[in-house]
Amino acid sequence: MVITPDTKNWTWVLERPCPECGFDAAATAFGDVPDLLRGSAEQWQGILAAPGAARRPDDATWSPLEYAAHVRDLCRVYRMRLNLMLATDGAGFADWDQDATAVAERYGEQDPAVVAAELAAQAEATAAAFAAVEPWQLSRRGLRSDGSAFTVDSLARYFLHDALHHLWDVRPR
Repeated sequence: MVITPDTKNWTWVLERPCPECGFDAAATAFGDVPDLLRGSAEQWQGILAAPGAARRPDDATWSPLEYAAHVRDLCRVYRMRLNLMLATDGAGFADWDQDATAVAERYGEQDPAVVAAELAAQAEATAAAFAAVEPWQLSRRGLRSDGSAFTVDSLARYFLHDALHHLWDVRPR
């Protein structure tokens, strides 16, 4: 079952709260990002340990396992982007096709226990990378391949929304 790719530009979440998950990037301090990320990684441990973690709720929605694998990879990709911005003000980011990655990496066939461990490790490494940012580095810039501009500060809050939103995606309905 192939999921229809999400092609929306979600950068608007930096300006107003997400009506789905409720995350408010504007009200989230940069300094809170590492602990919020660590807390979300802890929540994934229970989700991935539950029976049925690999089961999709319907044909159009990823399973909790697939979302968790995405969040694991999201941590890695955004840590790389952060490091690029810290190394080069105005760095450009290569496009990342999350849907193609999900298919190529066979997210739905991965072992939930392995994904849980990998997600925890990637989230910790990414949380530590954001925690190490110095205040003077918050305004360093980066440019996504679609032209969306970020600062280190806005990148952190944009990324955190993505990670937290997927916990909302897998909530019990």
